[in-house]
Amino acid sequence: MLDAAHVRRRDHRSRGYCMTTRWPRVGVGVLVVDEADRVLLAQRLRPPEAGTWSILGGKLELFERVEDCAVREVREEAGVDVHIERLLCVTNHIVDDGEHWVAPAYLARIVDGVPRNVEPQSANEVRWFGLAELPEPLAVPARAAIDAYLRT
Repeated sequence: MLDAAHVRRRDHRSRGYCMTTRWPRVGVGVLVVDEADRVLLAQRLRPPEAGTWSILGGKLELFERVEDCAVREVREEAGVDVHIERLLCVTNHIVDDGEHWVAPAYLARIVDGVPRNVEPQSANEVRWFGLAELPEPLAVPARAAIDAYLRT
């Protein structure tokens, strides 16, 4: 049985309905930076913030370590293996459709592979940008992660 903490909503990843909770979800982000100080960004096709440029990342799975999620998501989205260097920031991200995400963002470097768009159903494009040439619009967690990186 479900209690009052559960609500029914249309899931954008499937064509059916899913059960979600009314408490925050965890979305792990990764700011991948190369030796030329460029950042790897993906242009999102799906909510939240469809059409924006974002760092790589995705939902934390039940019982998954946050750092393991970061590595997994980069591999799934860009086809590369990364080394996580450190936590950059945590964003409290409340989106227009009523979702609330807590989003830790990590700094990472590629250790194997060449980035490519492995999930064309989720991202229009995955590519490198110099810090002085960032695209607009940037997703909220991407802006927070890049700002945190620039402060250090």
